[in-house]
Amino acid sequence: MDRRSFILKAGTAGIGAAASAGLAAPALAQPAKTTVWRLASAFPETLDTIHGGAVDLARFVSEASGGEFTIEILPQGDPAKSVLDVVAAGEAELCHTAPQDHVNRDATFALAGAVPFMLNARGLQAWLYQGGGIDKLNGFFSRQGLVYLPGGNTGTQMGGWFRREMTATQDFRGLKMRITGLGADVMRRLGVETLPIPGAGIKAALQGGSIDAAEWIGPADDEVLGLLSVAPYYYYPGWWEGSLAPAFLISKPAHEALSPVHRSLLATAARAASVEMLAKYDARNPAALRRLVEAGAELRPFPQDILNAAFDAAQAIYAELRGANAPFREIYDSLASFRNETFLYAQVAEYTFDTFMMIKQREGALTVKG
Repeated sequence: MDRRSFILKAGTAGIGAAASAGLAAPALAQPAKTTVWRLASAFPETLDTIHGGAVDLARFVSEASGGEFTIEILPQGDPAKSVLDVVAAGEAELCHTAPQDHVNRDATFALAGAVPFMLNARGLQAWLYQGGGIDKLNGFFSRQGLVYLPGGNTGTQMGGWFRREMTATQDFRGLKMRITGLGADVMRRLGVETLPIPGAGIKAALQGGSIDAAEWIGPADDEVLGLLSVAPYYYYPGWWEGSLAPAFLISKPAHEALSPVHRSLLATAARAASVEMLAKYDARNPAALRRLVEAGAELRPFPQDILNAAFDAAQAIYAELRGANAPFREIYDSLASFRNETFLYAQVAEYTFDTFMMIKQREGALTVKG
């Protein structure tokens, strides 16, 4: 038998053997399992700044996963129902909220969102990502059946809209004000009656006279809500929110069910959404403030005696909470220590540079000419 005949016969025999045994199916890639989550937002859909944090998170997660992990933002529900209750009921896997709005559950919630006379946006970000803040907060939230991820930052907020001028501490006595979190606790010590009105209901409450003042966030959002039309005096700074960091609070079982890749992707997307939110506020607030002033807003700084009285009241509250609430004490002490070092350094390069540039801005030297 010549060599060519042998190869042909051997090949034919091999094919016949394979056919009788059944060809093995080729290894084809199986369709990836799609993960679909639902998100409950506590913020008005009309505000693409703060509500936009959830929109950005969903977009980043979907894009990075090639559509294998998607997050559906639920329509705004009953404002009387907490988004935390929506997650607890299994109606959503996560929520986007201002943690300080939930101090009725535990004052420690506020430490994840906004604390009177604490850090600014840069300082808070440094504490969260380099000072162990995220891990400390998750030590607390884990006991609530939740996982915490930073969900944005508004920067230092304005002090709110008032129907009359606040010239001294005694002017706060008997005032009715929309404010939440530990800032509301401080205001009550100054004689203010506080009400936790949702953002969408602030204008109507001021218009109807059920409140005399309200704080929300800052120029970009306050302009959208139309607060100037019902209260002319616009105070600053919002000392109860030197920075507000909204949070993504996630069902712990849902988080644990994610693949390691999707957990990592979610954390990275939350970080990106946080950067995006602060950039939006920094870009939009200057022009919005200019428009508000041109439309008649009366800018007023809080007098020093008011700031000092509020600061002292806040320290008294913290002393009480530290004595009665161990988780609060652990996280607060970490934050406060970081604050001391942050503002020590800020007095050197940052403060000097910023002050010089602000003086030049007032001189008109920063305007491009020609």
